[in-house]
Amino acid sequence: MRKVIESTLVSLDGVIGDPITWINGYFGKQAQEVALAQLLVSDAMLMGRHTYEMFAATSGAGTSAYSARMTSIRKYVFSSTLERADWNNSVIIRSNVANAVSRLKQEDGQDLVFYGHGPLGQTLLEHHVLDELRLWIHPLLVGSGTLLFRQSEKTTLKLVATKTLEQGVVVLTYQPDAA
Repeated sequence: MRKVIESTLVSLDGVIGDPITWINGYFGKQAQEVALAQLLVSDAMLMGRHTYEMFAATSGAGTSAYSARMTSIRKYVFSSTLERADWNNSVIIRSNVANAVSRLKQEDGQDLVFYGHGPLGQTLLEHHVLDELRLWIHPLLVGSGTLLFRQSEKTTLKLVATKTLEQGVVVLTYQPDAA
């Protein structure tokens, strides 16, 4: 069975909103290698509308292996409002998010990865569809913005891996407890 893996950039004060405005200086060669490796063991990405629009707007801007993989990988975009998904290899799923992702997990293939913890991430966590949560903790205090978690039920997590990257970024990998 495929795993659903969330990979989220977060500041020390818990901000995830608009990482493009605060990530500069923290996404060096090692971080790029880790991000690419993650994409290469996944054969599809799950995205909410905001994440899709952010990445689609910059697609084709780079010539790196990471940019090429982002363009070629299958993208499932969960949105009830997005009119069109013109970025290469994208399909819109408009309803029943947890059921749709559960079906995707049952299909043959590699893992399903998604970036950010917006409404999609919260839904998958609440419906127990999320298998792994990778938090890329950045050593800065952003001060304001969208916070990582919203009010919801208590979820116990188990730390399964840590990786320290250059520039002081630490990737913490958690799995939700089955209990």
